[in-house]
Amino acid sequence: MSNLNFGNAFDLSSLKKSVQSGDSKLDEIPGIEATSESLPKNLLPLSNTKPVIILCWSQKFPESVETLKLLGKLNKEDNESWQLATVEIEKQPQVAQALQTRAVPYAVAIVKEQVMPLFENPYPESQLRTVIDKVLSIAAEQGIGEAPIERSEPEEDEAMAALQIGDFDGAIAAFQKLLSRKPNDAMAKSGLGQIQLLKRTQGLDVNQVLSIATAEPLNVAAQITCADLEIANGKVDNAFNRLLNCVRVLDAEDRERAKEHLLLLFNLVDPADPRLIQARKDLASALF
Repeated sequence: MSNLNFGNAFDLSSLKKSVQSGDSKLDEIPGIEATSESLPKNLLPLSNTKPVIILCWSQKFPESVETLKLLGKLNKEDNESWQLATVEIEKQPQVAQALQTRAVPYAVAIVKEQVMPLFENPYPESQLRTVIDKVLSIAAEQGIGEAPIERSEPEEDEAMAALQIGDFDGAIAAFQKLLSRKPNDAMAKSGLGQIQLLKRTQGLDVNQVLSIATAEPLNVAAQITCADLEIANGKVDNAFNRLLNCVRVLDAEDRERAKEHLLLLFNLVDPADPRLIQARKDLASALF
């Protein structure tokens, strides 16, 4: 989405509603305000020299206020190497429409005047850091700024050492130890999930697994195993759609099992990946 349309008024009632617990207030709003004037005139040109991350938020949605606070904190930690901009949806409905906002918090990045959706769910700080680092890396590849310095934890080094000798259990234990210390660490969750996936799929015959899954579409265990192999081989859409179909058609117990495994696989995919964003929407539709 490189063209921004400010032509029509936006019905904010179309936004998905999250749980509201009164008005959350900010003493000071971090970043700069994105308006129908400043976005095309200032922020788009600025994206040629530093990445711009825009958060659409609302005082009425506490999760979006918390996300804004966290982004402001991370922006300071990065010495403002990227520009934080904000859209308070009640005050800037045309900008919210132009950015295709459907829920808050919702964030997009702009790099070299190209707009990329990032997320439309509240994320913990560690996962926001992962998203920002990804944006900075993409910008660096296009000659804008520098790629972020890789950060590693001692437990991550321990896990990598275990993997080098084929010790899946040792690597899993190392990541579990890290998560006991930092339960919201997105990289640790992803690392643990990837190693568990490797362990689950080790030695499986792809053709045999696919054949069984095709012959037994209502066998949730077969569908889960096939989805594991698909995502391990980069067939993300196939894996997500397979389990989404299980959520739609299976009975309560198997449906719950498919849903929980799908959420597990979500942790293996970049939060900014459009396939993941779409799958989250599809899961919400299937459930509600």
